[in-house]
Amino acid sequence: MGGSGATWSLMRTPDELRALVETYLADLALTPELGDLAEPMRYAIGGKLIRPVLCLATAEAAGAEPETALPAGIAVELVHSFSLVHDDLPALDDDEVRRGKPAVHVEFGEMAAVLTGDALLVEAFRLALSYPTPEVARELAQTTAAMIGGQYLDLAVPDADRAEVQRLKAGALFEACVGCALWVAGIPHGEQFPWRAFAAELGPLFQIVDDILDGDGAALEHGPDRARRLADEAAERAHERLRGIDADTSVLREIVSGLATRTA
Repeated sequence: MGGSGATWSLMRTPDELRALVETYLADLALTPELGDLAEPMRYAIGGKLIRPVLCLATAEAAGAEPETALPAGIAVELVHSFSLVHDDLPALDDDEVRRGKPAVHVEFGEMAAVLTGDALLVEAFRLALSYPTPEVARELAQTTAAMIGGQYLDLAVPDADRAEVQRLKAGALFEACVGCALWVAGIPHGEQFPWRAFAAELGPLFQIVDDILDGDGAALEHGPDRARRLADEAAERAHERLRGIDADTSVLREIVSGLATRTA
């Protein structure tokens, strides 16, 4: 375990960290009792893997070998995947396509999709509990509760505060990436504030850019040009937070810039 401000001579690039994540996922042995659910579970996992890469980059910046954060980063990604599988169901968002292919409930059926989401969540906590202390699992539990609460607000409360919904649905998971990494790196709670302040800026940044790409949300409310300025301002706030951290945050800065300029 490392300490705050520790650095390594050669920081891994986001692409190198992504390769670590992809290899770990490919080799990940799922609980045997899940049986044939392994197929839809693996089908549900994918995309750019931004969240586990962020987790590994944070751990390395905080002084830990990024490999030690792989179980935590993958746990966050599995929670993310669980949320997408369930969100796509007809009873929730009723989306038939995810990442350019049929959603899990379309490809495998609604019953399998419900159980696939459940299984992904269980596997996430199995990984989180592989650490000798409970902090990573506790962080993940708090995040999962926030996501579920945010989804309920979004779907069941017509006058819910949109910023609060986005903080719970999108922001909490980005904050968990950083929070889990800090626990893996052995950063004491009292020294985590600057890191967590940085993490709190990532959800709004991601959501605004998402809205710009989808042409809804902030893009509809403010217009595309104003939404773009809001995204740039969110990115600058994240960079400013990183400047206040006594560590090599160069890779984290690269990740923030990538979030701000992504096109998919």
